[in-house]
Amino acid sequence: MKFRTIFWLPLVASFSFVASAEPNEAALCKAQGYPVGTARTWFMDPCVRVGSFSNHAEIPGIFGGVANVMQPAPKPLALPKAEKEPAYSWKVDAQGGLTVDDYLKRQPAMALLVIKDGVIQVERYQYGRTAEHRFLSNSMAKTITAMGIGLALREGSIKSLDDKAEIYAPTLAGTIYGEATVRNLLRMSSGAKFEELYNGADDLARYGAAAYKGGAASGAKVITTRLNTQGLHFNYASAETDMLALVMRGATGQSMSAYLETRLWQPMGAQTSGLWRAGSDGLERAGGNFNATAQDYARLGILLANDGMRPDRPDLGEILPKDFLIEATDWRRHPEAFAPRKATPYYGYGYQVWTFPGTKRRFALLGVYGQSIFVDPAQKLVMVHLAANATAKTGQTSMGREVGSLWYGLVTHYGSW
Repeated sequence: MKFRTIFWLPLVASFSFVASAEPNEAALCKAQGYPVGTARTWFMDPCVRVGSFSNHAEIPGIFGGVANVMQPAPKPLALPKAEKEPAYSWKVDAQGGLTVDDYLKRQPAMALLVIKDGVIQVERYQYGRTAEHRFLSNSMAKTITAMGIGLALREGSIKSLDDKAEIYAPTLAGTIYGEATVRNLLRMSSGAKFEELYNGADDLARYGAAAYKGGAASGAKVITTRLNTQGLHFNYASAETDMLALVMRGATGQSMSAYLETRLWQPMGAQTSGLWRAGSDGLERAGGNFNATAQDYARLGILLANDGMRPDRPDLGEILPKDFLIEATDWRRHPEAFAPRKATPYYGYGYQVWTFPGTKRRFALLGVYGQSIFVDPAQKLVMVHLAANATAKTGQTSMGREVGSLWYGLVTHYGSW
């Protein structure tokens, strides 16, 4: 199997700074020019977080491989900009009347975009980042992986979501993940014990160390304890997304990047190449590690908001299969255990995507440290939020609550929750 490599661009080294202080800029090492980390430091060290999260694909040695490339569209989807930002207002607790400016003064967002009906209403950057930077997805990449499964299902490369993963990835035979169905991997309900704490001493770290040496199938072999029958309970486990990457490669005979380039990235109208870090075996580390510009994340959000259709190119038909996309993002299509306030205290979980409580279908792509794309299909409303939070889990700082409040303010600006 052939994997394309990339001619590396130089790491971005020159920045422009605003005069006023930006949130946590000292801890994020503004004085050092927001340095880029190494393969060892990029994820955990706050001093290199801004630099690493906007140059991740170019850092040598991560996972022992390079980045697979998805080339952009010959004719990108145009993103017109509103002449003036709307007067959005949001509130936290008793403090109301907050603006977008207030949010950016309070939270370490590197980029914030709001798109309504395909038009950019807000586009802001901090810490010297620009529209040209590619930003790390973290776990937002999981939803891209799920959409690849939907495409392979439509094309018949995957016969059924209820097939066991080992049918398509024989190297998983004899493991908990190999016995799991594709559907249960999509819902993160393999039944395996897997703790993900981002502290370097959890199951994610054990899996990652084994996968670094021998690939994702080797990583699967160190996850040996079953807690539940598969399909009954949601348990967040990034390893299960890597298993989906193995399924995709086995089913299609291609890397996910090659497969999705011509079926997703180019048809949706991406303007810049998307870069996906892979291990030494060429397999994308699908639980995260995708890199794209904020505007291309917006284009992905627009595609999702339009149920898999590109609004300016109806002649392309369904770029993503509508039935699969709606099933993936509507909590009513899943067992009660995966519903909002059941799977977690707030969110539900679909197919590698987080679902909001309420009667209307809204969903989010979420990654650690504050990476997110929020989508309201009914209102054709998208928010892209790319951040350098102090902790991996945004609920451990004020960001989790405040970004949710900002989204609520945007939704209610155009209608009702």
